[in-house]
Amino acid sequence: MSRLPITIATWDYDRVRALTDGRVRVEGCDVNYITMPVEECFERAYFHGEFEVAEIGFSPYLIALSRGITPYIAVPTFLSRMFRHSAVYIRTDRGIEEPADLRGKRIGVPEYQMSAVMWFRGYLQDEFGIAARDMNWVQAGLETPGRRDKFPLCLPEGFPLVSVQGETLASMLADGQLDAVMSARPPSCFRNGHPQIRRLFPDYRAAERDYYKKSGLFPIMHAVGIRRDVLEGNRWLAASVYKAFLQAKRIADAELAETTALKIGLPWVTAEFEATQDVMGADFWSYGIAPNYKTLSTMARYSYEQGLAVRLLTVEEMFAEGNLSEAKV
Repeated sequence: MSRLPITIATWDYDRVRALTDGRVRVEGCDVNYITMPVEECFERAYFHGEFEVAEIGFSPYLIALSRGITPYIAVPTFLSRMFRHSAVYIRTDRGIEEPADLRGKRIGVPEYQMSAVMWFRGYLQDEFGIAARDMNWVQAGLETPGRRDKFPLCLPEGFPLVSVQGETLASMLADGQLDAVMSARPPSCFRNGHPQIRRLFPDYRAAERDYYKKSGLFPIMHAVGIRRDVLEGNRWLAASVYKAFLQAKRIADAELAETTALKIGLPWVTAEFEATQDVMGADFWSYGIAPNYKTLSTMARYSYEQGLAVRLLTVEEMFAEGNLSEAKV
């Protein structure tokens, strides 16, 4: 029987390296693996369907799934996870000292629906009672005008969101047209040392650690998706893809823990690895549905509460059918 030819596209993470260099194979497949920045991957996957398997933003995926229009079906391999307290940049001349001060402010986002922004809005709602409609949203490209949504928004009439095509968030924050920006990438005005721009949480590491200890949530940003038409013709593919990504991650985990000769170019990477395990447990970057059930159900709630998903999704319907867990012998 011939093997299924597939192209996989993701960013170049340590946890996929064993797949890209051939140490791990996807059962039943001949793989062409391409690495690229996530924005390019999302654009080419969502708008052009170029890849049989691709990294996908999980918040846009939930939006599309709730409407029955998703071109990809997810498997629970969470390539990108990140606390997002570091992703909020503020003007120091607007009276913003703590998260509660964002109420009523004019906040720029590259995409209202993106995972990083959805997670921080959920934090504001849960911790401070600030709903998404309590802030004024401006959507624009961070550094380049013209960024577009993956899927059309279905926000209530009168919702405080405007899209700006001719300017960038970085320039508007620097010029004082915005009070803050939420972005996975730091805006250039912050990187260039603008005197009136700083992070909302200068010690974001401590804030994120405290958040995890209180909530038990390690936010999910991206998963892996299989193009719907390919999966429908090859139902076995979901399990093969999941097993391969899990195996590759375990190799990366072992390399983080290596002490004989450091695999990662940071002198205290072992100490950081051990400190993370002390707070979050041994399998802190877990794949699979069961260990991430709370995080996934929280994402579903946030998406619905923030006017993104048109209905409240269940965790069980988020992923491809099949054995997406390890077989027990």
